[in-house]
Amino acid sequence: MPKKSKAIKVTDLRGEKPWLKKKNIFKYSTETLDKKKTFLIVCEGQSEEMYFKCFPVLSAQIKAVPLGRSNSALVECAKKLVESEKYDEVWCVFDMDFKPGVKRQYEDYDNSIESAIASGFKCAYSNDAFELWYVLHYEYLDTEQLRKFFFDKLSKYWKLNYEKVGKTRDFAKSIYNLLEEDENASQENAVKNANKLFESKKGEAYHLQNPVTKVFELVEELNLHIRR
Repeated sequence: MPKKSKAIKVTDLRGEKPWLKKKNIFKYSTETLDKKKTFLIVCEGQSEEMYFKCFPVLSAQIKAVPLGRSNSALVECAKKLVESEKYDEVWCVFDMDFKPGVKRQYEDYDNSIESAIASGFKCAYSNDAFELWYVLHYEYLDTEQLRKFFFDKLSKYWKLNYEKVGKTRDFAKSIYNLLEEDENASQENAVKNANKLFESKKGEAYHLQNPVTKVFELVEELNLHIRR
């Protein structure tokens, strides 16, 4: 890494010091600044995409890509994306989304997590649903549930029909700010609750970790780069 140039004082600029009149000094200063950390977040749908895009990051660049594909296909797409462009961190975000009668879904879920990790990616998986992360802003719960339970919880918290409204693009864009502004919600508590859940479940097979969400790890990482 090239040596950084000496910081230029505002008083020096105002005084038009002679050494500041050197050709290309500002170009040199710009080129030696540290580059922003880059994140590729590959996720299932627009709810996750819009949530992560709303983080007010300053020292990072986020590229969130909604693919609308199965867990295994999502991981394979992530592998293709990094072939053409390099990122500092790659995150795969998906959930269990159990569907009665669908074969091999537990195996697909577990294998997808292992494949992501083996590829050097980080995996913010949730079981059963991504919406568990939102609910943990309000309360801690540790009983096994399916997504309808979380949808009903959010409908109550936000006084709307989440199944009908929550998945729309406009509402998805508002969720980050909604949680930040709601005095009953706390991201700090959500991180603590999610971490507590994960610690209690991490010895089990991935598909048996219910409820659990590792979204808190990605949130903690993004928080290192937000505007203060």
